[in-house]
Amino acid sequence: MVDTDLFQTLIQNARDTRFSEFIAVITGVMSVWYARRENILVYPVGIVSALIYVYLCFISGLYADMGINLFYFFMSVYGWYNWTRHDRTTQKVIPVSFCTPKQNAVFALITLGFFVIIYAVLLKYTDSTVPILDSVSTAIFITGMWLMALKKTENWIYWIIGDVMAIFLFSYKGLVFSGFQYIVFLILAIAGLIEWSKRSKIKPAL
Repeated sequence: MVDTDLFQTLIQNARDTRFSEFIAVITGVMSVWYARRENILVYPVGIVSALIYVYLCFISGLYADMGINLFYFFMSVYGWYNWTRHDRTTQKVIPVSFCTPKQNAVFALITLGFFVIIYAVLLKYTDSTVPILDSVSTAIFITGMWLMALKKTENWIYWIIGDVMAIFLFSYKGLVFSGFQYIVFLILAIAGLIEWSKRSKIKPAL
C-alpha cells in the first residue's frame, strides 16, 4: 500500500523546487550523459551545473557538497584541457584506460584522506546535521571527478557509490528533484562503467 503522506510530501517538495535547481539538474544529467559517451561537452555543460549547485548547497547547509562543486569547476577546467590534449608521439587524444593496482590503492587512500579532512572541517566550522554522510559522499565524488579527468574507467565505480549516498542525502535535505537526479546519475554511471570498460585501451598491470 502506498504511503500517501510520503507521496504528498514528494509532490510538495517538487512544487517547491527552485528554477535554478531544475537547470542544475538538467545540465548535470546532460554532463553525465556526455561523459558516458566520452564527449568533451561533459565539461562546459558540467561547469554550469557545478556553479549553480555551489549556490544551492550553500543555502541548504550542505557545505561539503558546496566545496565539491567548487572542486568540480576547477577539475572540469583541467579535464577539458586533458581530454583535448594530444600525445606528442601519436598525436592522438589520451585513451580511456584502467588504473593499475597501485593507482587504485593510491586513490583509495586519497579518498580516505579527503574524508578525514572534510569531516574534521565540518565538525569544527559548520552546523552540518549530516557530517559523516556529507563527508563520505564528498570524498568519493572528489576522487571520481579526478579519475574522470584522467580518463580512468574506475571513476564510474566511485560515482555509483556516491550516487547511492547522494540520493538519500539530497532527499533528506528537501532537494527532492536533485535526489531524483542522482537516481538518473546512478543509472548512467552503471551504463558508463560498462561502456568505458569496453573502450579501455590499457589493461591494468599485474
